[in-house]
Amino acid sequence: MQPVRSDIDRPLGRNAPQGPRDRRPGWRDILLTLCAVAVFAASGAIALRERPYRQPVPVAVSEPHAAPQPERSSAPRDATPSITRLNPAAGSPGESVVIVRDPSALGQSTLLAHLPDPELVEETEFGPLPVRDAAGRRPFDHYARPWSGARGARIAILIGGLGISQTGTQEAIRKLPPEITLAFAPLGNSLTRWMQTARREGHEIMLQVPLEPFDDSAGGSGRHMLRAEAPAGEVLRELHWNLGRITNYTGVVNYMGARFTGDEGAMALLMEELRQRGLAYLDDGTSARSLAEEMAREKGVPFAAADTVIDGERTRDAILDKLDALERTARAGGFAIGSGSALDVTVDTVAAWAAEVRKRGIELVPVSALADDPEED
Repeated sequence: MQPVRSDIDRPLGRNAPQGPRDRRPGWRDILLTLCAVAVFAASGAIALRERPYRQPVPVAVSEPHAAPQPERSSAPRDATPSITRLNPAAGSPGESVVIVRDPSALGQSTLLAHLPDPELVEETEFGPLPVRDAAGRRPFDHYARPWSGARGARIAILIGGLGISQTGTQEAIRKLPPEITLAFAPLGNSLTRWMQTARREGHEIMLQVPLEPFDDSAGGSGRHMLRAEAPAGEVLRELHWNLGRITNYTGVVNYMGARFTGDEGAMALLMEELRQRGLAYLDDGTSARSLAEEMAREKGVPFAAADTVIDGERTRDAILDKLDALERTARAGGFAIGSGSALDVTVDTVAAWAAEVRKRGIELVPVSALADDPEED
């Protein structure tokens, strides 16, 4: 007698009902097929787009009425999109075109940051001088470091005196984050090499120009200094000598200069030259008598002023007190600027502070981001 087998003992497929199977698709089959078709169609549409899917493109829209040209803003420079309104085209009355440009597309490529743009250089007996190009483009715009454009509290720090000490310059570039703006002294050594290193590391740079102080008892406290009562030709020759020492900078910052910056004629001459060359001016905050802001506004030069010198007292605690004051100023007014020198204690203190200040909701920005630019739309 054969034992009775349960269903689990039967070979698969044995006792299955015979006859034709029903091959009509069920609702699940139909749904899966539709999903596959939709995915394939979407993939094909993306692949055949004229431009990459995530690439930002200029946006052009029509407005029903022509709009006047926008007034220039005196607000601090930021990275918000610029809007240009073009006059109505012939034969299209009552319409204007609005072009929105992404600011991240402007400026110098990071891969070429250490190289001067040949269109922004004038070759002279003093070396390559910065100059606007044929279209009016400025070194101030091209060499500026990009930033977020956010409207929170912002602080810019300028550290000057680079190029004087080889070790100090190397340490400043190595330790300071790229958001810190660096200023080179024209009498320094190996300036081109250090400029290129700083630019490769992402720093915006400026050039310090020695200006005549009140106390010059040492008898010419600096070669190639600009003097308030010197003839205009001499002032310009000394300025050009300084400007030709490096390239790729956004503007100049005074080194000393209480006498010069307080002289209206001397500052008018300086600012007119900076305007023509497309450079900014930063007042380092060391002289209460400076006419720099007034003359920069009159001549149309991008201008910024330091709120405080952070290392007047060369101790870590004193520098931190000044940095704390800058934070309070930035929270109250939106932004603040501090200036200092490439001293070991200054560099170390600023580097440590910069690593922490972001956690407190402060954005570090380059000096150019906080400049009052008369030419900004």
